[in-house]
Amino acid sequence: MTYTQAAGAETFAPFQQALTQGWEKALESFQALGASGTRPAGAPWNMPRFSMSGDKLRLLQEQYVKEASELWHNGFAAQAGADKRFAGAAWGSNPVSSFSAAIYLLNARTLMGMADAVEADAKTRSRLRFAVEQWMAASAPSNYLAFNAEAQKKALDTQGESIAKGIQNLLHDLQQGHVSMTDESAFEVGRNVGTTEGAVVFENELFQLLEYKPLTAKVYERPLLLIPPCINKFYILDLQPENSLIRYAVEQGHRVFVVSWRNPDSSMAQYTWDQYIEDAAIKAIHVTQEITGQDKKGGQIDTLGFCVGGTILSTALAVLAARGEQPAASVTLLTTLLNFTDTGVLDIFIDENFVQFREMQMGQGGLLQGGELASTFSFLRPNDLVWNYVVGNYLKGETPPPFDLLYWNSDATNLPGPMYCWYLRNTYHENKLAVPGALTVAGEQVDLGAIEAPVYIYGSREDHIVPIGGAYASTQLLSGKKRFVMGASGHIAGVINPPAKKKRSHWIRADGKLPKTQAEWLAGATEHPGSWWTDWSDWLKTHAGKQIPAPKAYGKGSAYKASEPAPGRYVKAKA
Repeated sequence: MTYTQAAGAETFAPFQQALTQGWEKALESFQALGASGTRPAGAPWNMPRFSMSGDKLRLLQEQYVKEASELWHNGFAAQAGADKRFAGAAWGSNPVSSFSAAIYLLNARTLMGMADAVEADAKTRSRLRFAVEQWMAASAPSNYLAFNAEAQKKALDTQGESIAKGIQNLLHDLQQGHVSMTDESAFEVGRNVGTTEGAVVFENELFQLLEYKPLTAKVYERPLLLIPPCINKFYILDLQPENSLIRYAVEQGHRVFVVSWRNPDSSMAQYTWDQYIEDAAIKAIHVTQEITGQDKKGGQIDTLGFCVGGTILSTALAVLAARGEQPAASVTLLTTLLNFTDTGVLDIFIDENFVQFREMQMGQGGLLQGGELASTFSFLRPNDLVWNYVVGNYLKGETPPPFDLLYWNSDATNLPGPMYCWYLRNTYHENKLAVPGALTVAGEQVDLGAIEAPVYIYGSREDHIVPIGGAYASTQLLSGKKRFVMGASGHIAGVINPPAKKKRSHWIRADGKLPKTQAEWLAGATEHPGSWWTDWSDWLKTHAGKQIPAPKAYGKGSAYKASEPAPGRYVKAKA
């Protein structure tokens, strides 16, 4: 061995020792966790006992030693590979940063392999994977100025100005209570987002009902009522004119009404799920009928629910069906769960202990803060929605570019505790909404199969909040004539996909068959380029009735007159 080789071996000996010890400690931690079956620190659930496959661990250790030896041999020439966090040129030209990234990726792969070696039920395995993924995302060397080669280079190039700006950004975000994902100063609801022309024609303590000004000389006689999710603000459906589903529906000749949920404050701390159904969804349906003259015998309206809004809409229609009413000429459900068997990554949080804890916290009164909801959803994709902005905002001193969707995403809403706890237990945990007669809501037994209206069901292929299998499951619950369409992308980008952009595909089965599973359905489906909006529009027109002259004024008479311009004041309230 030459002097240089000996010096190199001596240099990297501490790394070798640390990696070996890291392996041993990680293995001990996993085994201790599996043997105890206790709740991990900070976790909202108990971890059942589990064991680990000895054969998988031996193979994993062999692979770890092999790759670690290669790293030690290459020394500071080691490269992090294709991971986008370390792909910048500065990482390749900074040996220490590149080496730290390569070590991190090795440890991350190893820990994920250890999680995969666990022998336990599917939920325990998913929880372990989620915990490991959170650790991997948080501990990446790119998150720390001491290792982030790009941030260091920018600090040198700007003579420290980027660090000063990063500190300013950090203080600003601490003051506002969340990490900035976009330049929020670039947007204002009613000024450049949520701008489709309309008026508030009804309001109560739960919601404002917005009616939009027709853009065609004639409109369809059956109005279209949209119920968005109450865990977000309605203007996701009306971001800007070029990507507004609301404006698109108005342009197609529909007389459009939208529920704008109130952002709950302490005065709403006792509100229940029943009140959201009776005093909001059902009230909105009846008011829309009255304004448009569809309250007369046999009169109907077209309805649309998005995400939780679809769950609320379907529950309301089932309650009305139990009362002998069938007010919907059609139902559109966008990324909606009715059968909560397949809830994706959110399932890892839900068990009896967690539900009981929430019920103890706020089941009899209180608020689930919007910031907590927003953080939960962001950490489902930690690299993209958390650490990416930590690095850009604070280490590099950058201001994220204006992006309307991310502005909306940061505009949080609260939820009343009793309403949230009911929803958590009866849908996500016990899945009672899918069982006819298992739930009583607003004094009526709920049977989704009693809804007679034809249904258009849309699911997004890469949706991590409403998995495509969960969206498809509604086809097996509802009794009306159904059409299922799958779009590309995720929960929001898949839905907000205007035709003019000519982006993303959608899938349809020409034979209209709806087999038991989404996988079986997809086997017979055909891909079509571009947005699903045009297919939905063609379908909706067949249920909208004849065309009549567009109304000259908002609302109806003195009972439902315009009180303020859209988007109204409810949507502007901050959590």
